[in-house]
Amino acid sequence: MIKSSTNLHRAIALAGISALALTACTGPSGGGGTSTGSAGGGAITFGTTDKVVTLDPAGSYDAGSFLVMNQVYPFLMNSKPGSAEASPDIAESASFTAPTEFTVKLKPNLKFANGHALTASDVKFSYDRVMKIKDPNGPASLLSNLTSVAAKDDTTVVFTLKAANDQVFPSVLGTNTGPIVDEEVFPADKIMSDEDIVAAKPFAGPYTIDSYKKNELVSLKSNPDYNGLLGKPANDSAVIKYYADSNNLKLDVQGGNIDVAGRSLTATDAADLGKDSKVKVYKGPGGELRYIVFNFDTMPFGAKTPEANPAKALAVRQAMADIVDRQAISDQVYKGTYVPAYSVVADGLPGATQPMKEMYGDGTGKPSLDKAKKALSDAGVTGPVNVKLQYNPDHYGKSSGDEYAMVKEQLEKSGLFTVDLQSTEWVTYSKARTADAYPVYQLGWFPDYSDADNYLTPFFIPGNFLKNHYENPAVTDLVQKQLTTPDKTERNKLLGEVQSAVAKDLSTLPLLQGAQLLVAGSDVKGVEKTLDPSFKTRLGVLSK
Repeated sequence: MIKSSTNLHRAIALAGISALALTACTGPSGGGGTSTGSAGGGAITFGTTDKVVTLDPAGSYDAGSFLVMNQVYPFLMNSKPGSAEASPDIAESASFTAPTEFTVKLKPNLKFANGHALTASDVKFSYDRVMKIKDPNGPASLLSNLTSVAAKDDTTVVFTLKAANDQVFPSVLGTNTGPIVDEEVFPADKIMSDEDIVAAKPFAGPYTIDSYKKNELVSLKSNPDYNGLLGKPANDSAVIKYYADSNNLKLDVQGGNIDVAGRSLTATDAADLGKDSKVKVYKGPGGELRYIVFNFDTMPFGAKTPEANPAKALAVRQAMADIVDRQAISDQVYKGTYVPAYSVVADGLPGATQPMKEMYGDGTGKPSLDKAKKALSDAGVTGPVNVKLQYNPDHYGKSSGDEYAMVKEQLEKSGLFTVDLQSTEWVTYSKARTADAYPVYQLGWFPDYSDADNYLTPFFIPGNFLKNHYENPAVTDLVQKQLTTPDKTERNKLLGEVQSAVAKDLSTLPLLQGAQLLVAGSDVKGVEKTLDPSFKTRLGVLSK
């Protein structure tokens, strides 16, 4: 693809007009947040197979890291349990004071757990730092619409934006970009180690970290100085316990050794637990996507391979899209807990379409060998194509092995492909994928907020977080147009055009869409409050 100019990239806003119809967000002056309960309840233990990449907000853009960060760092904006609407958290007000200016007023007398004052200077430092470090695994891509941050005084912060009236910007402030860090603790130009962060106690969220053993056990205690939207936790302490195997996670929640099991249980485990009277299975709104990423430089016939040929590379992607049988994977691996996905945008969101259902396979969602053969033949591709396919066995759940074994089987059964299938643990995987180590590989997406644009801008504009070397000026223009279109009908039309355009290019191949799933002991309360369209796990709503 022809690469877009830097100026065009800088002209793009990150987030469009929200499907949630967010307008200027304001909150009452002073005062605390809505309490989730008075602290004093017993400790809650939450189990997960997810892994922490880093506790440094500038260096991570993944669900495992955010699970911890969301409990311990303060945010300017957040959402009440049960809602996805952005509202002031440690801010007392937040609103557009000019078309390209979003002004936040902090609550007075905020402080970190180490005693340092939390001021507008810390806010500016936090956002400047994310953009300066621009870590390949960090969330800087979410700030594409941000020009600068100014601390006008100790409690006033002004964000200057590139595109005017960016109504999703309040939601962006509550995502992975949002944790406010202590400028007296964090270095401005590099990632800080987890151990150093924990020792310095730069926390001002609902909890602080009491003890930390990376990807084994995190002990949290209620923060008495938190003065935000979420209020005081309903428990006085919480523990996050990490599992290498989902079967052990299942056994521990079933045996009462942990209170809640989060990501990821297998579909079989969830079905079994649903029959057990000692636990309860909870399902929430589904926004998760599972998909295959193509590295445009290193995939077969990619731009930096000896046999580079863009037409042949596209044909390989098209043939894979023609062959893959999503319904079979859904039925056999996930027992229907994940359903086929035929677009890069999660089905059910305003503006979502399913272009890949008609464009590939037999036109109804089923595979077509004849169509795959024709795609390769028309491009002059002869002989089986060797695909090096990488997947991750821990971050996306134990069933990933079965999922990608089926993808391999389907591709090889066609006679058109041979597949070299390999797996790597997440901590290594998350870094290697951005360093061109994997020509074709698995990823999943857990949305930052409920809007179709969150499935587009992070993936398909120049400098996107995939780092897969895909850039198409026509797609970039469409993304830009939908970002700045206030009319919902017209915006939905543009969103459909974007989805069709990226479906033709096949930068990614969506496979499945899944729901949120938690399993809890029968004595645990508040689980349903954390399963909402914000897609944030909040330990503070849990009690027993």
